[in-house]
Amino acid sequence: MSLHIRLMTPADTSAGMRLKELAGWNQTEEDWRRFLDAGPEGCFVAEWNGHVAGTVTTIVYGGVLAWIGMVLVDPQFRGRGIGTALLTRALEYLSTRQVPCVKLDATPEGRPIYEKLGFHAEYAIERRALRRPNNARAPVPAPHRTNPGNGSGREAFDRILTMDREVFGADRSALLRSVASAAPQFVIAVPQGSGLEGYGLGRRGSRADHLGPWAAHTAPAARKVLEQFLARSRREVVFVDDVQENLWAPELLVEHGFRTSRGLTRMYRGENNDPGPPKHLCAILGPEFG
Repeated sequence: MSLHIRLMTPADTSAGMRLKELAGWNQTEEDWRRFLDAGPEGCFVAEWNGHVAGTVTTIVYGGVLAWIGMVLVDPQFRGRGIGTALLTRALEYLSTRQVPCVKLDATPEGRPIYEKLGFHAEYAIERRALRRPNNARAPVPAPHRTNPGNGSGREAFDRILTMDREVFGADRSALLRSVASAAPQFVIAVPQGSGLEGYGLGRRGSRADHLGPWAAHTAPAARKVLEQFLARSRREVVFVDDVQENLWAPELLVEHGFRTSRGLTRMYRGENNDPGPPKHLCAILGPEFG
């Protein structure tokens, strides 16, 4: 029996999709392409006797923060150290990039493994799901869409990127532009003077529409983003990964019928010098992206 870890390639997308389906996750083939576009030298697969048995991805944001995601191991190969080997390889790669801080979102099962590798808890996240019957999703007139492509839409989107850097703690403009281009109907900006009071983006996952990132400086702005997203989404199921330290998101989501499906812990390794204010980050982009 032999374990071999190598770079992920576009040809591994189908294997990655198989593993995420086994885990019941929401990613699409487009998400796998985003990982490879953002970090082609930092995404890896584990082969067990020639078969893809696990994956891990990394993205470096602005040279100051690295993100580890998509730590997946085929259930039939668990218990053989594959997940730890993948994480070790990812951390070795990131050490060559000299990134001061590495983060990830851990499941309860994964947290003890990450703690052994030097990760510390930062704050709690809840994955919440809303399931809407067809008669509860009657067409609702959607507000004006912020198109990141040109004109005033580009100016509004630049403000979204500025606010996201503040609440996330690093520049991930390239990734957010990709997300916005794929689902411009989910780009929501709540203006305030020359800046923003709140914003939201969204993705169409394989199982549900996903709201995130979602941030706001006031309760009315947080509500406006959520309700505009729900008006624009036509899927039966909606996911949100809300930050438990946030001032408004947990109560708003309960009010709108969301139910908790799992808990996560945001964890960091290294110097967490610019964590961003979680009280203004209503929901993350996703555990795979940060």
